[in-house]
Amino acid sequence: MTPNSRQTPLQASPDNVEKPVHQDKPASDRVTLLLVDEASETQRVDNYLAKVLKGVPKSHVYRILRSGEVRVNKKRVTAEYRLQLGDEVRVPPIRMAEAAPKPGLPAVRPKLAEMVIYEDDAMLALNKPAGMAVHGGSGISLGVIEQLRLERPQAKFLELVHRLDRETSGVLMIAKKRSALTALHEAMRQHKMDKRYVMMVQGQWQEAKKKVILDLQKYVTESGERRVHVVEQPLLNNAPGGRKSLKSAGVIATQQAAKGRFEVETQVSETWFYLQEALGQFSLLQAKLITGRTHQLRVQLSHLGFPILGDDKYGDFTLNKQLSKQRLKRMYLHSSETRIAHPLTGEPLHLVAPLPAELDTFLQHQRQLNAK
Repeated sequence: MTPNSRQTPLQASPDNVEKPVHQDKPASDRVTLLLVDEASETQRVDNYLAKVLKGVPKSHVYRILRSGEVRVNKKRVTAEYRLQLGDEVRVPPIRMAEAAPKPGLPAVRPKLAEMVIYEDDAMLALNKPAGMAVHGGSGISLGVIEQLRLERPQAKFLELVHRLDRETSGVLMIAKKRSALTALHEAMRQHKMDKRYVMMVQGQWQEAKKKVILDLQKYVTESGERRVHVVEQPLLNNAPGGRKSLKSAGVIATQQAAKGRFEVETQVSETWFYLQEALGQFSLLQAKLITGRTHQLRVQLSHLGFPILGDDKYGDFTLNKQLSKQRLKRMYLHSSETRIAHPLTGEPLHLVAPLPAELDTFLQHQRQLNAK
């Protein structure tokens, strides 16, 4: 012990008299040693402890970290320390809330196996169908990630890399290792991912290539639904109710929306749009995302006067009813391809999700109508 280091005295407990043993999970009556596997690699130690110490208040987690009762490879660490594969985490005896017994689950019918378009040890990519949420939530018992975990109970780690709207189909990436998840998120933050969408919109799009930059702001309607709208002049600190932020994403604004209160960040959204095909009263576009804001493409196009066909939030509702009689019963928005470096090897990946049959059928029908 160095002159400047201090050891916090521990109370008498089995921690002081019993030799630590390796276990898969912490024990309440003795010190345990947990080995970090791929599922926890690169995770902060405080978040790791919060995960393995179910029911233990976070304040207690930070106390045992500060006191030195938690050690990694026999050394004190701060809460910010990121775990490495094979690290040995010493956890003192802590009483945890007993987990309620889980009810027996029915046999899981595989739904996602045929949707896999790429998979290796680090990640997988699915061609997500429209109508399936990426995760469970209000009124949704199972999303893609929950279903995948049920279908693959042996998998130690499965996490969404990004999200797609429920009614959007196409490429969805899922990490199978925490190191892959971290690398993919970093690539997305640095705009090193080329993500393309295909959509059909109402109206005659003229420009072959167009860059769109708009400020978007989230709000919640009186009925509790999440919405996004374009902000022409975001509130600054010199406006009533406004306050300024130096974040690169934009300004923080507090405002009374027309359909409900909100206090959210105004974020810059940026997209390149390319005209793929003119189809009379409709246009087939491709979009390259520069930013990835909530409902970005839907809100941008609606604001420009080119709503996506079938969009039930920002589209032309009268037209959508007419299109449903022409067999377009969903939103015409598809995440068609993604180019990104492999998160672990750095090799270029080109993930392609073919256009769903219902969208291709509608496209062929429009081509026939315009050929007459």
